[in-house]
Amino acid sequence: MNNEIVIPSNLNIEDLITEAKTYVKKSDLDLIRLAFDFADKAHEGQKRKTGEPYIIHPLSAAYILAKMKIEVTIIVAALMHDVPEDTEVTLEDIEKNFGKDTASMIRGITKLGKLKYRGVERYIENLRKMFVAMAEDVRVMIIKFADRTHNLMTLDAQPPNKQYRIALESLEIYAPIANRLGMGEFKGMMEDLAFPYINPKEFKKTKEIRNKGLEVASGELDNIMIKAKEELKKARIPFNDVHGREKRLYSLYQKLLRKEWGSDKIYDMVAIRIILPSIADCYAALGVLHKLWKPLKGRIKDYIAQPKPNGYKSLHTTVFCEGGKTVEFQIRTKDMHDEAEYGVAAHWHYDEKGVRSNVNKHISWAKELANIQNEVLNNLSDLEEMKLDFFQSRIFVFTPQGDVIDLPENATPIDFAYAIHTDVGNKCNGAKVNDQLISLDTSLKNGDVIEIITDKNRKGPSPDWLKTVKTHGAKTKIRTELNKMKGPVWLKTIFKK
Repeated sequence: MNNEIVIPSNLNIEDLITEAKTYVKKSDLDLIRLAFDFADKAHEGQKRKTGEPYIIHPLSAAYILAKMKIEVTIIVAALMHDVPEDTEVTLEDIEKNFGKDTASMIRGITKLGKLKYRGVERYIENLRKMFVAMAEDVRVMIIKFADRTHNLMTLDAQPPNKQYRIALESLEIYAPIANRLGMGEFKGMMEDLAFPYINPKEFKKTKEIRNKGLEVASGELDNIMIKAKEELKKARIPFNDVHGREKRLYSLYQKLLRKEWGSDKIYDMVAIRIILPSIADCYAALGVLHKLWKPLKGRIKDYIAQPKPNGYKSLHTTVFCEGGKTVEFQIRTKDMHDEAEYGVAAHWHYDEKGVRSNVNKHISWAKELANIQNEVLNNLSDLEEMKLDFFQSRIFVFTPQGDVIDLPENATPIDFAYAIHTDVGNKCNGAKVNDQLISLDTSLKNGDVIEIITDKNRKGPSPDWLKTVKTHGAKTKIRTELNKMKGPVWLKTIFKK
């Protein structure tokens, strides 16, 4: 049901060529062979912890990218991404043989180096490098994600303490960055590969729950898909594809925790995706499904009209099918599907006809990377604060004018106010969420519309706000304003008297 990327045992260059052949031209295949031979010779005699020849690692990273139909220049760079750091061959040698663009990507990977935890300051410096590399050329991160994914696939060769560190770093840093770049495929793979090393018992329990759910759903799901296709054809709505997808394990685990392990409350353990040619077809298909099956109240989500902050677009609806079973449908165009799976990588993704996807690449977060590293990383000494701020799950909320504000999960109206403007935060006196007055420490939810009530006579923020706000930006602005409000030392002396 899911198109999991499985690397063949005894992987060799022919496996990569076979995969690439499905979407690239012959001259590109020759370039892939040249890059492999170059890297193979450079890494000659080197072994991985698994005992395999070292070349298997860059070859596997390249294979993962080829399975995702990523452009050949990125595959070529992936094949050679460890050459300058681990061998005698230099970046100049690579540039001479493969050109400036390929050498530039590999230079970006080399700049990142091997990220290792050696205290908070050093670690944040490494993360700063990662953000700069992304801002300069996001293709570097596409290669880094493929590199990390294969390292997770072979994590059992590492000692237990290293397994845990790499898995935790993947869950807390790499997967959230992939998510914020809209790269759902990489996010899901890294989370599921890291999960058993972090919480082995919960991993086993979650897998059992999903397997049980799939046993019940598989036969019924086929019938529902057949019926959906028939009705779409009757309504003369063209569709590219209708397929089922299982919910990924780590994503299911997070949802089970929120539902206190009540799997009967999870409606998207298995979902049906309908891929259609146009946005109009998406809405028409939604109408057909709702005519056929009754929708579940509160479960219709229009991420086309209101996309998620990372660019995700789709229509979601949960319907009551035969026998009272609930099934979630995800309805989207081909471009939206590519965007959901590959995010910023979709710009370098080719479809089944070998044509580069024409995806709108305006993901504001990716464009703000340089600002984030300047404003946040340069003023940060607490790694935990950083994780809480923008590496955790995100929500998107709205101003009354319909502008989207991207915040971390459990953010408050005060976080929202400071995200609008420092003055709005400092003068904040109350808030309405969806036209209801609420307290300023209320946790906001996806899709909320927030109106901030300001008081121009307010002196400034309350020190208590520091206990409830979630974002680093809001905390910094509150502390700055509180320091200003303290006034000069001589003035405080007078007040004490």
